[in-house]
Amino acid sequence: MNILLVGSGGREHALAWKIKASPLVRTLVMAPGNPGMAALGELKSVAPTDVPGLVALARDMAADLVVIGPEVSVEAGLADALVSAGVPCFGPVAAAGQLESSKAFTKGFCDRHGLPTSAYRVFEDAAVAKVGLKDFSPPYVVKADGLAAGKGVVIAPDLATAEAAIDDALGGRFGGAGARVVIEEFLEGEIGSLFALCDGRTSILFGSAQDHKRAFDGEQGPNTGGMGTYSPAPVFTPTLVEQTLTRLAEPAFAGIAAEGAPYRGVLFVELMATRDGPRLVEFNARFGDPECQVLMLRLKSDLVPYLLACATGRLHALPPPEWSDEVAVCVVLAAEGYPDAPRTGTEIRGADQDFGEGVVVFHAGTRRDPDGTLRAAGGRVLNVCALGSSFEEARLKAYEAVARIDWPGGFHRRDIGWRALGR
Repeated sequence: MNILLVGSGGREHALAWKIKASPLVRTLVMAPGNPGMAALGELKSVAPTDVPGLVALARDMAADLVVIGPEVSVEAGLADALVSAGVPCFGPVAAAGQLESSKAFTKGFCDRHGLPTSAYRVFEDAAVAKVGLKDFSPPYVVKADGLAAGKGVVIAPDLATAEAAIDDALGGRFGGAGARVVIEEFLEGEIGSLFALCDGRTSILFGSAQDHKRAFDGEQGPNTGGMGTYSPAPVFTPTLVEQTLTRLAEPAFAGIAAEGAPYRGVLFVELMATRDGPRLVEFNARFGDPECQVLMLRLKSDLVPYLLACATGRLHALPPPEWSDEVAVCVVLAAEGYPDAPRTGTEIRGADQDFGEGVVVFHAGTRRDPDGTLRAAGGRVLNVCALGSSFEEARLKAYEAVARIDWPGGFHRRDIGWRALGR
């Protein structure tokens, strides 16, 4: 098979790593890719939102499958264009992708289809939104409606912080993504992420993970795209998994199909495990980042048949995926100043060394100079991942690898997986 993988982050490096391992793959092209992905196939400098360019590339390489990594490609309508061109695509059309690209849409969708979530209100005017805060209690949850790279959510401990978050979003900090804000009820419980694949009709469970959104140890600092994760997630008891599938994932697939946009791809269900069962925090219309990294480490089955089956309506013909009993942990190395003003261009040494069995470093935001020097080129820069027979072993291996990377311009959390310690 000839496969085109779209994207350039840590999620896409992990997908490329797993796709490349498949005996079904003849050619792997990545657009635009990153320096860590270069050893796995051919890189093409086509942006993930350049829909005509990506369709042309897929045709030129006679792609048997296009795998969409980032949410911006979904929102841009890449899947729609590929379907029109007759190219099989793993990733939902833009109408189905609204489950991620618009939080206001998703809240209304939950109302229409009876999915359990938090109470909410949607606003387009800052003054009206501030008055609307009276309907909620602190901490206040203020979200930009659209895609904001994981940085459009503020958990505000007091009224002043909530009002400032409203001003930020509606004042243009996130561009068009902040044209509306959603104010939500704060949910008490433990958060987790469950993944499900769908081919438009059939759906299957595809693993679980737990991540850390706050920038600093002890769940302090601003929200980020994710500073680390681990899988499997201990919060997902068999009962919670069953409830999540029957109350959230399956009704979401049925509901979006009923609204004229059958879902083909992976649905990331971020939920809060409450006393009353799972309640939706948000949907993502792609693999999580850095959740994807730990899922790919633990997946024993060949990934490619599942991607192709979602694109071609053949998921019913495949057995459930097989997972390793081992635990995977991912520690994100981010550039100083992330998420607000990451410092790019700093040199990174030691990221390409052999860290031993069960340890993989995925590139997320890097560039390589002509002389081979590796430099930071984004906010989240490297994902240091490890497998172990226990959570403690995997965590130790990951942090030992982190210590061997020489990057004074970066930082990381030192408490990834604290909820699982001693559990």
